[in-house]
Amino acid sequence: MPEQTADHRSTIEAILDNCRRATLPYQQAHRGDSFGTAFWFNDLVSEDDDSATYVQYLVTAGASTRYDLAEIRLRPELSDTPKSANGLMMLQFQEGWIPLGDSGVSVLPAAVLHALARRKKWAWATDEITDGIAAKPEHIALLDDGPVPAYALGHYVGPDRTQREQAVVVGEVARSGDGREFVWSGHVPQGCAGAPVFVALHLADRSFELVCLGVLLPAEGEGETTRHPVATFDHIRTAVRDLRQRPAADADVAAPAPTRWWRRRK
Repeated sequence: MPEQTADHRSTIEAILDNCRRATLPYQQAHRGDSFGTAFWFNDLVSEDDDSATYVQYLVTAGASTRYDLAEIRLRPELSDTPKSANGLMMLQFQEGWIPLGDSGVSVLPAAVLHALARRKKWAWATDEITDGIAAKPEHIALLDDGPVPAYALGHYVGPDRTQREQAVVVGEVARSGDGREFVWSGHVPQGCAGAPVFVALHLADRSFELVCLGVLLPAEGEGETTRHPVATFDHIRTAVRDLRQRPAADADVAAPAPTRWWRRRK
């Protein structure tokens, strides 16, 4: 395995420089007990020398979305125009999310969020996990069985349960016993399930490549057997692209909101 960078500060700075505006804290409304972190993901459809076309989703742990009324907490930097509130209420929250098989991950077509913002007369200003940073099979193949430093960009639950500050949570990931999945080792604050997990792959000298390994899932087990699986992006990417080819009549979930395609100049 390529040597991992030991410089936590450089890795954390790279995460915040590139992905600070990629995450959203959400929670069950009216002081419910469910809290999560979601993030923006751009599924690349095509690209040429001048532009790229992509479909945009919000990604999170599906287990944290199972209620009807949700509140998304907003930060000032998520819009270039003034907002009249620091949160968005979403009705029929659970119905909007599409589970990606048995991965534990669900996605929400981002057109829903853009429509909500337009009705309030503002527009999102975000960073996204793009095809360039989302882990590919060749990145994951570089990771051996042993622990690797890992970083989750999540929103923990503050004392008043509405203050959802962003934090980079430092831990480790390692392959499970059968080598088919990764497991997070280290403390996970409440509210950080669904967060993107990053690793830094060493290149030449002291440089490194920042890679989003996948999604931090809620804890499984109890006591000493508690663990947080990490759903990796090689499987997530494949499942998301399968959605575009699946006929609505064959879907085992409610039909998603109309897909919106974006074309961005490079």
